[in-house]
Amino acid sequence: MTLRVAKTVLKHEAESILQMASRLDKQFDKAVKLMLETHKPLIVIGMGKPAFIAQKISASLASTGTPSFSLHPADALHGDIGRIRPRSVVLLLSNSGETEEIVRLIPLLKAVQCRLIAITGNLRSRLAKASHAVLNTSVVSEAEPLNVAPTASTTCMLAMGDALTMVLAKQKRFEEKDFARLHPGGALGRRLRLLAKDVMRKSGHNPLVKKTASVKEVLFKITKARAGSATVVDDRGRCVGIFTDGDLRRQFRSMISNSHKPITAYMTPKPITIQEDTLAVNALEIFKHKHVDEIPVVNSKGKVTGLLDVQDLLAQGFVLE
Repeated sequence: MTLRVAKTVLKHEAESILQMASRLDKQFDKAVKLMLETHKPLIVIGMGKPAFIAQKISASLASTGTPSFSLHPADALHGDIGRIRPRSVVLLLSNSGETEEIVRLIPLLKAVQCRLIAITGNLRSRLAKASHAVLNTSVVSEAEPLNVAPTASTTCMLAMGDALTMVLAKQKRFEEKDFARLHPGGALGRRLRLLAKDVMRKSGHNPLVKKTASVKEVLFKITKARAGSATVVDDRGRCVGIFTDGDLRRQFRSMISNSHKPITAYMTPKPITIQEDTLAVNALEIFKHKHVDEIPVVNSKGKVTGLLDVQDLLAQGFVLE
């Protein structure tokens, strides 16, 4: 019984969104154009359940490069309308299009030449007729037996807001680096802005050895640094090879009796390296596709400055899939 009802609700709401998607027309293009042309924060207003949807739409816009704030219509009617600058673009959410607080705002907004975008399920309503663009979020019925509680209608409003948000982000060429800048406190944003130089092992934790170093010396340095490899460099500090735990295991027998040989006899020459300013998330892709565990990090002049270990990325919350 419980699962049956839940599945019915979810399917009904999903079908309502698909029906809404099939109705999209030039009004959507018009709304996007209005939103792109303004240099003022977008204002999103809703009453009742749509007020919560308005808050979410506004938050999504702001977090993807479009300044915005939500405003409760009752507060607007009691002084907060002063927060709306002339010629602003205002999104008004009302399923009926006849919500009293919303309708009372319309002449006040028009008095300061605001551009109105209606997100409504009633194309004949006063809100729809007064707006410069109308986005149709009508549903055949709500997703509950009494057809009273806002369910499918608010879901469609939310989905329409997401569609507007994503189109605007794409039009503005919003990228990962922009997302990271606007989400400094979140785990995802932090991972997106982390660079190789922020995570790499340095100084005593980054074993560097010359080409002339013996196997014995290299093993001692790796052990002391508690690392899984040592980077072999030339006289200018540039990477010429890497000696890893894997190299040790593959050539262990030979190395026992030749521990005084130079490391060049056993290292992996010309290994993969990455620049200091490589995004950590991009470095993770290299680890995944190249099937390595350590990568030397170099600066713009090719000098080795650190060592990036896949374990360091995992410790930062990255996931290998």
